[in-house]
Amino acid sequence: MKDYSLKSLLSNVYATFPATTHRPLIGITANFTDGDASLRDRYYQQVVDGGGVPVLIPPVNDPQVILNTLEHIDGLLLSGGADYNPLWCGEEPSRNLHGINAVRDEAELLITRLAFHRQIPMLGICRGIQTLAMALGGEVEQDIYEKGATIKHSQDAARFETTHTVSIEPDTILYSLYGRDKIAVNSFHHQAVRTTGSRFKISAMSSDNVIEAMESSEKKPILGVQWHPEWLGKDGLVLFRWLVERAEEYRKAKCLHEKILTIDTHVDTPMFFPQGIHFEQRDERILVDLHKMTEGRQDAVFMVAYLPQPSLGEVFADKVAFNVDGPRAYADLIFDKIEEIVLQNKDYLSIAKTPDDLFTNKQQGRKSIVLGIENGLAIEDDIDNLRHFKERGIAYMTLCHNGDNAICDSARGNNTHNGVSAFGEQVIKEMNRLGIMVDLSHGGEKSFYDAIDISSTPIVCSHSNCKALCDVPRNLTDDQLRALARKGGVAQITLYNGFLRKDGQSTILDAIKHLEHAIGIMGIDHVGIGSDFDGDGGVPGLADSSEMINFTIQLLRRRYSEEDIKKIWGGNWLRVMRQVQYNKV
Repeated sequence: MKDYSLKSLLSNVYATFPATTHRPLIGITANFTDGDASLRDRYYQQVVDGGGVPVLIPPVNDPQVILNTLEHIDGLLLSGGADYNPLWCGEEPSRNLHGINAVRDEAELLITRLAFHRQIPMLGICRGIQTLAMALGGEVEQDIYEKGATIKHSQDAARFETTHTVSIEPDTILYSLYGRDKIAVNSFHHQAVRTTGSRFKISAMSSDNVIEAMESSEKKPILGVQWHPEWLGKDGLVLFRWLVERAEEYRKAKCLHEKILTIDTHVDTPMFFPQGIHFEQRDERILVDLHKMTEGRQDAVFMVAYLPQPSLGEVFADKVAFNVDGPRAYADLIFDKIEEIVLQNKDYLSIAKTPDDLFTNKQQGRKSIVLGIENGLAIEDDIDNLRHFKERGIAYMTLCHNGDNAICDSARGNNTHNGVSAFGEQVIKEMNRLGIMVDLSHGGEKSFYDAIDISSTPIVCSHSNCKALCDVPRNLTDDQLRALARKGGVAQITLYNGFLRKDGQSTILDAIKHLEHAIGIMGIDHVGIGSDFDGDGGVPGLADSSEMINFTIQLLRRRYSEEDIKKIWGGNWLRVMRQVQYNKV
């Protein structure tokens, strides 16, 4: 007999301490009928059984409500329901279109796209897989029978009965979950995904070639199925557990980013400033802006003034967008533009010059920009210009770029000096004296070893990968990595496709391989990440600043400790930065 005693219930809650254990919060989109937001109990019960905490999300299209909701949830479940209004994809309605639900459409398309930007794990069920397609570049078939479907996709049997089979593609999330290439499913639809778009790949098909499941093609935790696993007991629970597990990873990464300082040591975003970039908007022309940094929970970026190296006979002014007198003026103009952007967004953005500045900005809720120079051409062969740029606030200078300059030979140069020139030796020593980090990314191998010997402080490679995994001139040999570690320096893994692998499309997993190779050679105290975003850096899974939290999730999956992740995300770099700035010779 049921005991109607609140006191007994509370006693059970408070019988041990702590009363709660953390579980990921799974938001579930609700249906909307006759003024009621509702949801079948099967959805939320499967979330509970999978280890999550379900919360219902009503179909509200207010962006502020959606954004605040996304700040609190760890995973998103897109539930089934009515047809989509085809006008959302620029089509007129088919005569076989069923009832649409205008209240749900706008709210769910918006929350899906915003969740995608935040890397929130998602599972779409029936209408939910169609939501993923509609929101993220795919297409939905209004009626599959008009396009040749031949089996019955809307069963008359009970919902827990399976009525047809689907074939699962190898090397997919579904295959890893079920361990076989064919499973039986239930079916209640007459619409389906027509094309997945570039962000997804097909995971399963029915015998009449209807897309039954799709998943992220970018190594993201996003999966959609056309059937209704909430009715399939343990067979369906597999998918809900997957969502909960991915949501728990995301929750842990979010919590970790609250505590540690996350730094990207090399981006080329200022190259795009001549295009009238809006750093305060989510500007599609750039990979780093305030919104993307916030979505990826990233604290700081080192923005460089990149100076292309003129070939013999070329004029520097002809290679840049601004009409300037020379390299120094161009670098100053880039820094002026950065300062203007910071001033326009001073409540949310600040320039940092020291490690202490970076921590202060994080504590005060501001993102940080640190200045750097890519190519010592900026000093115009005048060593006194180093002091000028130090006073402007630069933290490091990359000695050269793709071509030899007066300081040293490039990895893609002509061995003009056989390494670092006599002038270059003076430059390095003056950088040591001023407290400017010496960056040998782009330097030739002889230049690298010369700089190691000349510099009295550790050197850095702000965006360089491992030659053992991708044999290109720009990458570092294992011996270079060892030498760098012995000196106390750091190598920051970069996301340029051609430095991750020589053929094919690299992904986040290739970046992790380079990181772990560097750790194996150098140790955990000498690695980090320098994306080269907006300088052709960016790969699926780490395509822009909004996706940088995926890097943390990959590290958590590999069971790196919080302390090690803190080192990788900037602790190692800050150690060198402090040593260079505060132990000046």
